[in-house]
Amino acid sequence: MEKEQLLHMKEAMIFSHKMAQISKALWKSVEKDWQNWIKDYGLNINEHHILWIAHHLEGASISDIAKFGVMHVSTAFNFSKKLEERGLLTFSKKENDKRNTYICLTKKGEELLLHTLGTFNPAQFGVYSASLPIKELFGTFPDFPKLMYMIQQIYGSDFMTIFNKLEEKIELQTVEQRPAAKPFEKELAEAHS
Repeated sequence: MEKEQLLHMKEAMIFSHKMAQISKALWKSVEKDWQNWIKDYGLNINEHHILWIAHHLEGASISDIAKFGVMHVSTAFNFSKKLEERGLLTFSKKENDKRNTYICLTKKGEELLLHTLGTFNPAQFGVYSASLPIKELFGTFPDFPKLMYMIQQIYGSDFMTIFNKLEEKIELQTVEQRPAAKPFEKELAEAHS
C-alpha cells in the first residue's frame, strides 16, 4: 500500500473509532436517563418512542415508525403489538393502501404519552446537564448541522424531513401548552406488579 493510502486508512479508522465511542457513550447516558424517566409507566424506550412518533406523525405506518425510530420493522411491529394489547394504539389499513399497516394512538395512549411528557425533568438527563456549561459559555447549546448532514447521508432526506417535522411540532406544542393529562394510578400500579 502507498503511504497516502495508509494515511487515509489511518484517518478513516481514527474518525470511525471516535464516532463509535462518542455515540456509544452518549447513547448509554441517554438510554439510562430515558428508561428512568418512563419506567413508572410500564414502558420501555422502544414503546415510548413508538407512542411519541405515532403522536407526531398522526397515523404513521409501521415502516415510518421503523425508519424514524431507527429500529427494524419487526421490532416496530412487535412493540406496537404490545402497545395495542394494552389499549394504547390501534392497527389499521387505509382504503387506498392495503399493503401497509398504520398505527394510531388511542385516547388512552395519547393521555399516557402526554402524561409522560408532562413529567419530563431536564435536570435528570445527563446529556442535557452536561451541555449547560457550553450554553453558559457560548450562549447556545452545541450545534448539530454537520452531524445532521451525516445522518441525512446515512438515512436519507425522508428521515430528515420527518425529523424536522417532529421538531417543529414539539416547538409548537410545548409541555406547558398541553392540557393536563389524567393521572395514571392504575397504569402505574400494573407496571409495578
